[in-house]
Amino acid sequence: MTKKTFADFGLLKPLLKAVAAEQYFTPTPIQEAAIPKIMMGRDILGVAQTGTGKTAAFALPILHRISKEKRSLMARTPRVLVLSPTRELATQISERFMAYGRKMNLQLITVSGGVGQNPQVRALRKGVHILVATPGRLIDLINQGHVELERLDFFVLDEADRMLDMGFLPDLKRIVAKLPDKRQSLFFSATMPPEAVELADALLRKPVRIDVTPDDDGTSTSDLVDQRIMLVEYQKKISLLSHILIRRPVGRVLVFTRTKHGADRVAKDLKKRDIPTEAIHGNRTQNARTRILKEFKSGKTMVLIATDLAARGIDVDGITHVINYDMPNESDDYVHRIGRTGRAGHKGIALTFCMAEDIDQWRAIEQHIQQKIEVDSDHPYHVPGLEDLEASPPSAHKQKDGSREGQSRDRRPLPSPDSRDRRSRSADRR
Repeated sequence: MTKKTFADFGLLKPLLKAVAAEQYFTPTPIQEAAIPKIMMGRDILGVAQTGTGKTAAFALPILHRISKEKRSLMARTPRVLVLSPTRELATQISERFMAYGRKMNLQLITVSGGVGQNPQVRALRKGVHILVATPGRLIDLINQGHVELERLDFFVLDEADRMLDMGFLPDLKRIVAKLPDKRQSLFFSATMPPEAVELADALLRKPVRIDVTPDDDGTSTSDLVDQRIMLVEYQKKISLLSHILIRRPVGRVLVFTRTKHGADRVAKDLKKRDIPTEAIHGNRTQNARTRILKEFKSGKTMVLIATDLAARGIDVDGITHVINYDMPNESDDYVHRIGRTGRAGHKGIALTFCMAEDIDQWRAIEQHIQQKIEVDSDHPYHVPGLEDLEASPPSAHKQKDGSREGQSRDRRPLPSPDSRDRRSRSADRR
């Protein structure tokens, strides 16, 4: 069977030239399934992990249609609204739109917290075709009269499950209430928990559902990722990390810690060992986060240390290794962490450091992903026999560096909308 090409979708020539310049030759499964349906005007429910090509899956047909269906710009009134959970992801989505549409003379703006809103307001007054936004800042601009959604043609909700995890449901309901009845809605999520199903049902009209991995319930991991556990004592973790980075063939490395303090401490220790490293988390300014991501993408920075929250906005190609310096608190976080490598047909490696008190969580992760994770003992800091422990004793180290901060993340009864709203706005500006 002959594989489809982007030309088979009937995309405009400027878009075909753009995808060729980006070295996209064969559509990914979600692109092959979604692009024709979006071109036909259908609502879409796409279940796909980050890194599957879903940004191009919605950006290319949207650019095609707004270019074909021309309409004069109007102040404060975009034709396309893309909602993203974090400012980093919003920026990356905007970059993709700009790359694909660079020959199409379209106006785009990104609005998010963490930076002054005056430049955003000035751009909106001039009129934009495409608005990429985080929920909190968008609500602020709507309330101030700087954004009107009555003439919106396309609404895209990206990373819906993460948005709900971050407490954005009240803002999402307010935004959806402002949308016109006549619109095309595209809903993308890596997983479909009950809250996401309810939101999709309220937002979409007779959608086409696309699962790029039909049997994936949010617990599976890629066969392209070689997963290993490394048994180590607390005091030896930084030495083990340095050993891996210096003695093993690595490329672009993403390291996860539980806390901001832990990320800074690990980055500081690696820099002392002359390993190009940066830490990214909520305490960094927007300019610093933008610079750090740019240097990581360019290869100037070899190692990026991140917390789970900060990493939600990181969509970087070519990550060869994910290293869980701290065991994730939840099994779902493990799946999301290691999903940053092993993309686009390339193999990746995921290494997880495990101390005695982490054994139970290691076993819980194996049960969650229904897969055994083998022990990598080929390093000088291996603790023999640790995998045979059945109980996880309490650790003084967890209290010392706060590495169990935010450990309890089980779902609780929903607080009042006002309290959720305040929390969501705080998260949006981190």
